[in-house]
Amino acid sequence: MYETHYRTHTCGELRLEDRGKTVCLAGWIHRCRDQGGLVFFDLRDRYGLTQVSVSKEEYPEAHAVAAGLKSEYTVQIEGSVLERPESARNAKLATGAIEIAAHRIAVLSLSPTPPIDVAGKEEISEEVRLKHRPLDLRRAENQARLMMRHKMNRTIRAFLEERDFVEIETPILAKATPEGARDYIVPSRIHPGKFYALPQAPQMYKQILMCAGYDRYYQIARCFRDEDLRADRQPEFTQLDMEMSFVGQDDILGPIEELLSRCVKDVAFCGCELPRPWPRISYDDALKQYGSDKPDLRFALEIVDLTDIARDCSFKVFRGAVDGGGAVRGIRVPGGAAFSRREIEAFQPVAAVHGAKGLAWMKLGPDGASGPVAKFFSGDELPRAMQAEVGDALLFVADASTEVVALSLGAVRLAVAKTCGLIDENAFAACFVVDFPMFLPDGDGGWTPAHHAFTMPVKEDLAHLESDPGRVRAQAYDPVLNGVELGSGSIRIHRPEVQQAVFRAMGLSEEIAQDRFGFFLELLQYGAPPHGGIALGLDRLAMLLCGAQNIRDVIAFPKTASAVDLMADSPSAVNQEQLDELRISVDLPEASPGAGRVI
Repeated sequence: MYETHYRTHTCGELRLEDRGKTVCLAGWIHRCRDQGGLVFFDLRDRYGLTQVSVSKEEYPEAHAVAAGLKSEYTVQIEGSVLERPESARNAKLATGAIEIAAHRIAVLSLSPTPPIDVAGKEEISEEVRLKHRPLDLRRAENQARLMMRHKMNRTIRAFLEERDFVEIETPILAKATPEGARDYIVPSRIHPGKFYALPQAPQMYKQILMCAGYDRYYQIARCFRDEDLRADRQPEFTQLDMEMSFVGQDDILGPIEELLSRCVKDVAFCGCELPRPWPRISYDDALKQYGSDKPDLRFALEIVDLTDIARDCSFKVFRGAVDGGGAVRGIRVPGGAAFSRREIEAFQPVAAVHGAKGLAWMKLGPDGASGPVAKFFSGDELPRAMQAEVGDALLFVADASTEVVALSLGAVRLAVAKTCGLIDENAFAACFVVDFPMFLPDGDGGWTPAHHAFTMPVKEDLAHLESDPGRVRAQAYDPVLNGVELGSGSIRIHRPEVQQAVFRAMGLSEEIAQDRFGFFLELLQYGAPPHGGIALGLDRLAMLLCGAQNIRDVIAFPKTASAVDLMADSPSAVNQEQLDELRISVDLPEASPGAGRVI
């Protein structure tokens, strides 16, 4: 048995009912304790830990090997399962009631002192963790995260299989369509001067599948975007891509709500129930009430519109914002009257990030209102409008731009919730944001799609598609969980004339539209069904389900914020022969050896 099998059981498997068995285990040395005549060590694999003891008196050869073991050595042991005395049991381990009395030990591979203490709990810099990622992935918290992500994917597949969805793969090497984020492009050796693009999403392919008659498609798809990174962004990421035919918006939002609710219940670290049905909040209302198109509903603070009240006040800043066509809005700080002036004014830089020129405030005490703007208001009309009580503070932003007011107070809202401890970190709250604008100004006097160019406008707004694009709403929707946008979806355009009108509204000439999307426009002519779908960011979902703070924590081999793989030293230079085969010259400084020909 010892010669032909590395293990008969895993390190998390054995229990009291296994006592008396002779077993083989294999794994890594977690901790060692040499007590002279007796050596104890914990053996670890991804299933758990098992304590092993080796007696010098009974098994001197095995004891000699055990005395030389160090952290992260890979070993195989053979021994007998013993019941631990009650006083020596470890209730924190599933195997804590037993130990293995080792008869033989084989060292399968050695390890120098590792740069990461896999068994320790000290903080490790992200740079060290990513540089030595295989060791980092041995740590229990990371193994738990990846196993939770595996469970999430399994739950998703089971849910969709139950509902007749078909999993279909789409190409990784695709046509470059430079819309939205930048493409990663791949040169073709066979067709010099031409390039593939890595897909930002399988958008056109899944619509093509609908036209081909596969009415319920899904794919756990790898996607690529060459864009500036943040905590919740990676250059390559994973999304659940779904599309359905002969559906309206409700036919899509229902299953998505059910699927995500199941993921939270069955997979999340706290295993809570999401209240259903989820609220549906229009884009405009989300900005007015929460200052964000991805509102965090785990706490109840809403932004209050005070424009009508401020219209007749004597405070010039408020009056000026109203007269300029803007808005005055405010938010309540529960118990904020106890804050010092410095503590209240600490919220000002938060608002300034989004363009607010200042943050006005007042406190509500037993003797009335106090603070810089209190003298401009009499009576209790303003506190009543904000549902404020004695002991609260009130914060205000006024600006001629309603967008500045909304985004500034949205950021302040989150800061207030964190400062006042209003967010239950073990809770989940979800909603759908709907009725997004179809287009946004592109900064050059034109229009760009707020979602993407294949989104169907709201039926009532079709007449304004080319005459007034800024007025048109899209049949688009975002699921939001704990203030994180999990993805975006929409009802798609299935009529060629509508698709061409959207391209014209974007300023695309017929020639450019034909060059970029000609094959797709032709396909729409052959009986395309009404269809719609969604793409859910699985990295973000896994981050929330694990209670992590960064999507890099739930990706096996992530890139840094500068898009570098520290472990594999990627990206890297390629040799001149490869560049010559692709007929590519690289224009780099002379000090960049090995990175291509300098021209």
